[in-house]
Amino acid sequence: MTEKEKAQAGLLYDANYDQALMDERMAAKRLLFAYNQTPPDQAEERRRILRNLLGKLGESYLIEQPFYCDYGYNIFIGENFYANFGCVMLDGAKITIGDHVFFAPYVGLYTAGHPLEPETRNQGLEYAYPIAIGDDVWIGAGVQILPGVTIGSGTTIGAGSVVTRDMPAGVLAAGNPCRVIRVLDEKRSV
Repeated sequence: MTEKEKAQAGLLYDANYDQALMDERMAAKRLLFAYNQTPPDQAEERRRILRNLLGKLGESYLIEQPFYCDYGYNIFIGENFYANFGCVMLDGAKITIGDHVFFAPYVGLYTAGHPLEPETRNQGLEYAYPIAIGDDVWIGAGVQILPGVTIGSGTTIGAGSVVTRDMPAGVLAAGNPCRVIRVLDEKRSV
């Protein structure tokens, strides 16, 4: 099993010393450098770069510069997406974002995590668990979403939150750790 296959299976994998993964990250860095240096009024060039980088991208979107990710090909974005400045998506595993989703500045999605045991961590091993965000979601400024989290449709995550576990649909959630504050839409909530 390759290190990439291990990552996709949610197993510990060598992200730091595996040449194939290092090459893929370098290819993404080249595209990100080009994207982040492209003047904002060159919309078609920016679109071309993102289409070469990301796994799926709807027709209507805007990702403000700067934008950062690990591989790009694990990121799947629906229609009418907006990410404000400083968005980071560490996509060692799949990141799925629904339609009509909005990110405030400095939102981070982190599929990658590291073992707690120093001996294992020092070998360069990590894991990656997918992140899924439903439709009609708003993520506030500075929110950090950790590995394996799913956020239900119609949910709003308040600024500065650290999302460590799944959030149901149709709620306002905030805090560190993030927790449900109130139901926004009785029809969607779990």
